[in-house]
Amino acid sequence: MTNPLYDALFAPHEGTTTPFLYLADGRRLSHDDFQQQAGRMANALSSLGIGPGDRVAVHVQKSPEALVLYAACVMAGAVFLPLNTAYTSRELDYFVTDSGAALFVCDPSEEGALSDIADGAGAIQKTLGLGGEGSLTDLANAQSATFAAVPRSEDDLAALLYTSGTTGRSKGAMLTHKNLLSNAEALVNAWQFTERDVLLHALPIFHSHGLFVATNVMLLCGGAMIFLPKFDLETVLNRLPQATTMMGVPTFYTRLLDDQRFNRDLAAHMRLFISGSAPLLAETHRQFEARTGHRILERYGMTETSMNTSNPFDGERRAGTVGFPLPGVEVKVCDPETGAELPRAEIGVLWVRGPNVFRGYWNMPEKTREELREDGFFITGDLSLIDDDGYVHIVGRGKDLIISGGFNIYPKEIELFLDALPGVKESAVIGAPHPDLGESVIAVLVPETGATLDLADVDAVAKRDLAGFKRPRHIEVVEALPRNTMGKVQKNELRDRFAATFQTE
Repeated sequence: MTNPLYDALFAPHEGTTTPFLYLADGRRLSHDDFQQQAGRMANALSSLGIGPGDRVAVHVQKSPEALVLYAACVMAGAVFLPLNTAYTSRELDYFVTDSGAALFVCDPSEEGALSDIADGAGAIQKTLGLGGEGSLTDLANAQSATFAAVPRSEDDLAALLYTSGTTGRSKGAMLTHKNLLSNAEALVNAWQFTERDVLLHALPIFHSHGLFVATNVMLLCGGAMIFLPKFDLETVLNRLPQATTMMGVPTFYTRLLDDQRFNRDLAAHMRLFISGSAPLLAETHRQFEARTGHRILERYGMTETSMNTSNPFDGERRAGTVGFPLPGVEVKVCDPETGAELPRAEIGVLWVRGPNVFRGYWNMPEKTREELREDGFFITGDLSLIDDDGYVHIVGRGKDLIISGGFNIYPKEIELFLDALPGVKESAVIGAPHPDLGESVIAVLVPETGATLDLADVDAVAKRDLAGFKRPRHIEVVEALPRNTMGKVQKNELRDRFAATFQTE
């Protein structure tokens, strides 16, 4: 038995001295440098008793060592569980415990504060810092660089990624070797990546965009990455001339357009700009093409599926669409009530089937049966249409999903949090257009009879217990929420009412 991801992404680079990571501090790691570090880290995992199928929960800053840990998990047959660096201890407790993590890796500065979480989950706790320091690194440095990859099948789990759910309880999407590898293969071909490409990588690596799209694609094609800790405008403008490609979220592109130094000359050598994780405004498309001569390639994916569709590399990249299904991926638009497939140009819910579709939700068989059909189709919940030319349009989100700065936010999770606060009778959370983030969060609160809500207190508690991207940027108090005759809250009315909230910021 082989190890599909290791055999395709890592094994071909053994002994290869070609560049893999160009770091912000000027250092360069070759493919072989990275491979040897991954071998040491895999041996470190093995010395801790981490083996096939064990979950490794990782809450650390973006660094080459964090990427090494991902590679080591693949080699050791462990299941990689990256966690958003903005998550609070309250949120982390759920993820580490629910996943049954055998190892919990955090920043050295958080070790004491998070030790109770590790203890409560029965997980080993190790640390890994931004500069590579930490107890896990110390252990890895004492190990041999030689490690024989643990055999895995294509249906074995490689990663567990949590995505928020409409019930408020986050769901762990189980991704297999086949899921991740098939998607990387499809994207390398669709976007024509080769070993000559250098990707400017300013995305986080705790979700599928930065990790499984960007990194896996570059490992598979044998190219290099300018591996930046985050999107910093000055750094990106400085490093762009060394790149051939860039993957980003819409916020990256709007911030580049806000700076007049970003012009046709600076982008002349670039081969491809790709955008995802949130809808790109048609106006941004137009401005970007006028400024640079490049037309951004927009694509569409989900945590449960990685990438599903893409605008063409060769051909018309249509603003407001996410292109065509990737090779091997099927999509159809269905009636949300009956599940019957709808004709072209009619709006319904998008269903997806292919080797990229996840195996199901961790410890949630009922939710898996609801959304993953026996014939392999996954019900995305996204309202869509396919036009007469075959382009897929995402026209809305059936689950009230908010996408802010590329991060997915499900209102129900925040509503449950707000409803539990003293003096709050009920709440409704909506997204409103934001000039920089795409959308941002508004909380509408109804106080209990006779209660007076202190919004400063509400904001303080939210800052303490919610990740920054989830916190309401605007809070309103109303006497009652608008409802229809069936008692359902009419969020469309709230969205209309507060649509201009952030437009004057």
